[in-house]
Amino acid sequence: MSYIQFSNVDLEYPIRENYSMTFKEFVLRGLLRKKKTAVQSVKALSDLSFDIHDGERVGIIGLNGAGKSTLLRTIAGVYPISGGQRDVNGAVCSLFDIALGFDFNATGWRNVHIRSYLHGETPATIQPKLEEIADFTELGDFLNLPLRCYSTGMVMRLAFAVATSRRPEILLIDEVFSTGDMLFQKKAEARMRNLLQTAKIVVMVGHDLAFLKEFCTTIIWLHHGRIQAVGPAREIIQAYQSNAAQLLHAA
Repeated sequence: MSYIQFSNVDLEYPIRENYSMTFKEFVLRGLLRKKKTAVQSVKALSDLSFDIHDGERVGIIGLNGAGKSTLLRTIAGVYPISGGQRDVNGAVCSLFDIALGFDFNATGWRNVHIRSYLHGETPATIQPKLEEIADFTELGDFLNLPLRCYSTGMVMRLAFAVATSRRPEILLIDEVFSTGDMLFQKKAEARMRNLLQTAKIVVMVGHDLAFLKEFCTTIIWLHHGRIQAVGPAREIIQAYQSNAAQLLHAA
């Protein structure tokens, strides 16, 4: 059984501050003296508690800077928590930074393997998927060329095809990304909807409230790194739309 459990989770970022000095101060203190450095921390997430189980489709909403993407990456294990308990059970597929790890001096085919290995694939598991990935990208002979010869849209096509070739138990999605021209965008959207239906748990960050209201069963509403509300999608989205303007003004 797949699940995500957060209990009183905190996340803090360490930040180093460099104090500048004048040229006179630099000379007086000596050429070998380093600039004074202080370490501070910024709390990005505070006291988050929630449970997500098989069959749930969860949307994360909030104003810019609320901590939505940070929470998604914390679920994925990208960011280590500084307090509380994080428990995630199930194979995770993260659809953010999908082009991360590409080698622009390597061919498209080589990058399919590189990116797939980063997703946890092996030579044996990726081999049966190669033809399907190639067909979906519609890149043809370009797959034999280095990525430096690709346009941005072509790179995103390849990244999207590889990222969505898996069938994960837990699917994490950060915003909606562009994958090329209008025809390919529709093709990608259909593939995405199929992936959303097959995953056991889906957690997504987005600003398209109409789509979240239609697709999600539950909404987590964040504000300044804290949970403002959790509950049924339509109910929480309605409350968010009614109060977002007030919260923005208060911020």
